[in-house]
Amino acid sequence: MRVFVVAEHRMGELNPITTELLNLANAIKGDGTSEAVVLGRDVRTYADELSKYADKVWLIQDDSLEFFNPEIYADILKQLFASNKPDVVLVGNTSYGLELAPLLSVMLNAPIATDVVNVDASDGIKVSKYIFQGKLMVDMKLKEAESYVLSIRQGVFKDGEEVSGTVEEVEIKPSAEPKRKFVQYIEPEVGEVDITQADIVVTVGRGIEDASNIELAEELAEKLGGVVAGSRPVIDNGWLPKDRQIGISGKTVKPKLYLGLAVSGAFQHVMGMKDSELIVAINKDPEAPIFGVAQYGIVGDIFEVVPELIEQLSKLKG
Repeated sequence: MRVFVVAEHRMGELNPITTELLNLANAIKGDGTSEAVVLGRDVRTYADELSKYADKVWLIQDDSLEFFNPEIYADILKQLFASNKPDVVLVGNTSYGLELAPLLSVMLNAPIATDVVNVDASDGIKVSKYIFQGKLMVDMKLKEAESYVLSIRQGVFKDGEEVSGTVEEVEIKPSAEPKRKFVQYIEPEVGEVDITQADIVVTVGRGIEDASNIELAEELAEKLGGVVAGSRPVIDNGWLPKDRQIGISGKTVKPKLYLGLAVSGAFQHVMGMKDSELIVAINKDPEAPIFGVAQYGIVGDIFEVVPELIEQLSKLKG
């Protein structure tokens, strides 16, 4: 299969989800190719970077592509795909991708699936996604078609091998004036960390009891070289910012170490961290669901266990 990935970048930075999409493309391409499409103005460096993960990178540069406009991007992609027909087009399930994917689906007359967490291309295209606010996961087989458009949840396909691809620059201009135009980019409030990229995540749950106790988790995370995240009750109480939430209504993480402090392990939260390499849980309730997915568990009060962990880590580090 020819699997195309639409690269995502903004304000001079390449979104890590592009590499994740290429990891997925390489996993499902079979004997075909993984191909990235980089659109923008002066974006050659992105194309060179992505050639490490794609068999081929299509570089399309034009002044009209300086700022993301889904109408223009879809127009350019439609022209590219007219002579290079994709079997599958992957975009991130981000604000960028959620605007672009439906347009591509209509232009290509292709079935679309959004917020996908798994893809099986062994017999047609089958995808997995959560429904009913994450209470159920469904496996769907998309109807047979020449092309498919999938938007993929961030943080799910972080693992993959590098390949040695090539870059081909092509000149394609918009075929029509777009109905919308870029006016201004308003910088959102910047989060301190990106929990989806962290190797060690220390997560606090409702049992942390109060915002002032977050400092205990932060101290432990500092000793481990990790970051602090939270379950939904912690975020809803305003004890941590929204970009630190793990779960179906937050972010999906796959760190090398997930350490849960007083996290009960509700289904919605577990779906956002269950694929972590090592899961360690501390909870005073021996029946807490989190112990069902943890490799190691400590039944105890975090206000007694965590200070002891910090003390032992301090001794190890001298």
